[in-house]
Amino acid sequence: MKFGKVENPQLVDFTLPQTKKESFEVLNKYKSNNDLAVFVGCAKWNKQDLKNFYPPKTKDELTYYSTQFNSIEMNATFYRAPSKANVETWASKTPKDFKFFPKIPQSISHYGRLQNITDKLNEFLDAVALFEDKLGMIFLQMHENFAPKDFDKLENFVNHFPKGYPLAVEVRHEDWFSKPQYFEQLTNLLQENQVSNIIVDTAGRRDMVHMRLTSADAFVRFVGANDASDYERLDEWISVIKDWKNEGLQNLYFFIHQNMEVESPLLATHFIKNLNKELNLTIRGPQETLTLF
Repeated sequence: MKFGKVENPQLVDFTLPQTKKESFEVLNKYKSNNDLAVFVGCAKWNKQDLKNFYPPKTKDELTYYSTQFNSIEMNATFYRAPSKANVETWASKTPKDFKFFPKIPQSISHYGRLQNITDKLNEFLDAVALFEDKLGMIFLQMHENFAPKDFDKLENFVNHFPKGYPLAVEVRHEDWFSKPQYFEQLTNLLQENQVSNIIVDTAGRRDMVHMRLTSADAFVRFVGANDASDYERLDEWISVIKDWKNEGLQNLYFFIHQNMEVESPLLATHFIKNLNKELNLTIRGPQETLTLF
């Protein structure tokens, strides 16, 4: 994931901003329920990207991956909508507690720009519905040039998105974050529809670490900078998540990328181990020490 990549990550202030007070107002509605479901994983399962993660002679990458992590962010569905047969096959290879988080295809978000896409969206939803209980949350990522002037398109999409499918949204145009009136317009729309506001933690776009939750679900896309500081950044997230849990967070979806996919499984394993320890959880993660060689 090269979005937000910088030449020298050591010059970036990675300190996480304070959580918005509106986020706590959302979470406090659920404060009486302290149970937190956590799903942590990578963005892909193929051997080419997750170098040195798979043991020699691994027969099926997804089958092995799903024994090590409890979820996957499915970037692949952005480039090509899955068939029903694809979905059924993937679901059959994974444990009962595993969840998939498919990205809405670019034919809908980028090329269609959310217009005249009803048939394509229905086809996509009909397919991913076959994940059944293994469907985590569908997410929509808009192009960087999708600006606040296009709000009516997003509003129509969100308002008419079938309520039976959990949805998260990621916008990237800088005006959404730099101009408070547009950010408020966006977050009000998402909150009214119980749609999650994706947080992206990446070096070159610190404005997207907005810390504004619009539902009781936190969807975080963490992009490592291929730097030693990646581990410190993950540890800071654990402190934030602990606070969110105490305030009522119900679900955490946390997916780890890198600018150059070298050690995403290592980062995810570190995060899971420390999160389990700090929050007294039992999230599945690789049991053996992973190494690069």
